[in-house]
Amino acid sequence: MQNHTKGIIYASITAFFWGFLPIALKVAVQEVEPVTIVWFRFALAFLMLSGWQVRKNPSAFKLLIKPPLLLVLASVALTWNYLGYMLGIYYTTPSNAQLFIQTGPIMLAISGFVFFKEKITRLQIVGFAIAILGLSFFYHDQLSVFIGNNKNYNFGVFITLTAALAWATYAALQKKLVANYTTESLNLFLFALPILVYFPFIHLAPLLQLSWLWWLLLVFLGANTFIAYTALAEALKYTNASTVSIIIIINPIITFVTMGILTALNVSWVAHDHFSAITILGASLVICGVILVARKRKVEQK
Repeated sequence: MQNHTKGIIYASITAFFWGFLPIALKVAVQEVEPVTIVWFRFALAFLMLSGWQVRKNPSAFKLLIKPPLLLVLASVALTWNYLGYMLGIYYTTPSNAQLFIQTGPIMLAISGFVFFKEKITRLQIVGFAIAILGLSFFYHDQLSVFIGNNKNYNFGVFITLTAALAWATYAALQKKLVANYTTESLNLFLFALPILVYFPFIHLAPLLQLSWLWWLLLVFLGANTFIAYTALAEALKYTNASTVSIIIIINPIITFVTMGILTALNVSWVAHDHFSAITILGASLVICGVILVARKRKVEQK
């Protein structure tokens, strides 16, 4: 199998797991507090990665003792990204949070222009405009549905946008760090710090009263973190970042299609979504716009 094909497969795995993540989080928050869910995700992902690195590369743990400042800042940003995204899902819906979190790649692109002096193309400018137009359509349409609970919806959108900004900050710092450190060693610290930060605020007693089905859901959430980020690292190793970014950006489609099916089936275990023509148009514009922003201009061969 060619490396490029491997990269596409790994990126597709990440998109698949991230596509179902917000739905699973929305279900889990019915029984477990948001901060406890976030802590459990980091804890299980850290245990899985630690078990892997003990066999593969024990020296990766050295970074836990003396991490660089940029890694600490990246971990702090990722810490808020997880909780902010969780709260965004809690106060809105999986589809809403999944769409607004896509502003993260846009913010990352902006950081590339500002901090890394990357050149902006006309196609990317068009992408920015299309994504902003799509967000405005989507936001105003969903706001009309949540008008009875306006304050909570707006708060959920705001929190999700801060989570997207935190992710962009993490990704920009990670871009600098991977030049000097392995992805696995960085992820060990990125997963470890949130465990310490959130531990004083969690409540483990309610977890002991959960049935095995709820525990299975929590294990899926933790495994989702480990598998998605591991597959993402492998994808970036085998193919270029622009290809990986475009594949990952399609994960909202998975969320929207799944939520549309669940809403049509009128299931009782997850909050239903509202899908109108304007909602679908707005979401489609956002995804198309983000893809244009994430695309890299092909370098002419000499």
